[in-house]
Amino acid sequence: MAVVAIRCSWIVTLICLAAIGHRPLANGAELQFAIRDRVPETAGSTEYRIRERDVAWQPRETAIVICDMWNQHWCASATRRVAEMAPVMNEVLAACREAGVLIVHAPSDCLEAYAGTPQRKRAQAAPVVQFPRRSISVWGTDLDAEPRLPIDDSDGGCDCQPQCKQGSPWRSEIAALEIGEPDAISDSGPEILNLFQQQGIKNVVVMGVHTNMCVLGRSFGLRQMARAGLNVVLARDLTDTMYNPRKAPHVAHHRGTQLVIEHIEKFVCPSIDADDLVGEPTPPAALFMIGEDEYDTKHTLPEYARQELIPRGWRCTFVQAVDEAPQNFPGLEGLAAADVLVLSVRRRTPTVEQLAAVRAYLEAGKPLVAIRTASHAFDREAPEGHAAWPQFDDEVLGANYERHYGNKPPAGPPTIVQLVPEAIQSELLAGMPREEFPVTSHLYRNRDLGPRTRLLMWGRIDSQQVREPLTWTNTYRGGRVFYTSLGNPDDFQLPAFRDLLRRALYWAIERSPQVE
Repeated sequence: MAVVAIRCSWIVTLICLAAIGHRPLANGAELQFAIRDRVPETAGSTEYRIRERDVAWQPRETAIVICDMWNQHWCASATRRVAEMAPVMNEVLAACREAGVLIVHAPSDCLEAYAGTPQRKRAQAAPVVQFPRRSISVWGTDLDAEPRLPIDDSDGGCDCQPQCKQGSPWRSEIAALEIGEPDAISDSGPEILNLFQQQGIKNVVVMGVHTNMCVLGRSFGLRQMARAGLNVVLARDLTDTMYNPRKAPHVAHHRGTQLVIEHIEKFVCPSIDADDLVGEPTPPAALFMIGEDEYDTKHTLPEYARQELIPRGWRCTFVQAVDEAPQNFPGLEGLAAADVLVLSVRRRTPTVEQLAAVRAYLEAGKPLVAIRTASHAFDREAPEGHAAWPQFDDEVLGANYERHYGNKPPAGPPTIVQLVPEAIQSELLAGMPREEFPVTSHLYRNRDLGPRTRLLMWGRIDSQQVREPLTWTNTYRGGRVFYTSLGNPDDFQLPAFRDLLRRALYWAIERSPQVE
């Protein structure tokens, strides 16, 4: 695969030349995509790993159910987000309809608007079928022993200020979604299942709103489709939650949606990226922010990306501190389009606007992979027009950096790496040696790991019989955070470290490293 490099004095972007966008689906051709769920790392474990599997579905055996994409919601923010989602969803529906997939519009409580239409009559005319297990005609509140949702939506989930007055203003499905001639319209689970039985539907994709409410609980929602024995999946890129970030767990709205999706993947059914159905999946995008003079990551990280990430389809952008102005990082506006931030910075103070962009990215619950000196990335006195963040290590990484054990001569005593026994089954450590091994990165003092951290690796010094946390994960505003104090040039020559960094990047964006 060819690689294009766009070079400026301070920013480098590496992208793969791949066909990105929707591809036409041949009528009757198999739908090929990956489904994602989460399984315990070991039997009985409370830690889960991502599992992705390739599947192929026959279009004539597949249906898409569009859940409650109303013309208006009582919450103004919810109405806006539906309007933003609808044009993208319509493109997916058009391509799938052309391929032979059955499209079912399910705007609850709005069927009067469609009385007498061929699409409404199609659902009503299907012969009645009896389905096993509990009734599917009522709200599905649970699926066996499913735990509570990870977000507090007890206030209705409106994130407007002040909150909107609740009600039922919806009258139809949003007009941006076209209703095709072969489609069906129903808001009844039994009626929809009758139609599925009549047409030989085995596979169901549910998309729409809201993930934590109607998508899960309606009589045609995920729980009920799973109870009926269908192969049901959630379209995770075409859904949204009713969640107010001022409620627990106090994460950004987007991250609240991701947490509900994670819950569904653990306890209800798998999910898919709907774009996989109709186009080449969008390659993941990593932005590398680099500004340190000790470990040469301005060379090692780009070279690593060329060898390990670009061939796997990653788009990589490198924002480097300006040589003649080392506190300046032009190009950080690219964070808005990044799937993950990779940080290798030591005691720099970006401009006020640049550090604000980093803060905004992290406050949105987006993922971070940080190495080596990132533990003291922004800890120094800031000149006018620039900003510091001395608490970054404690607030974001989840530990207190207290310098190191010496780096003379020339790199200090070797560090012996140990895997934490309780974490040895983690997907992040799958490529690491099980026995201790030495590295030349001198050992950092990282103390007081926070309550959300999960320690993965220790580092120790033979001569002093001390050990310090070396590698761990954390969450910040709900977003995934990975940190390791490894990262000197020698480490980049170690297959184990290279594999660890690659796995961390996939873990951060919640993708399996086995699907590349």
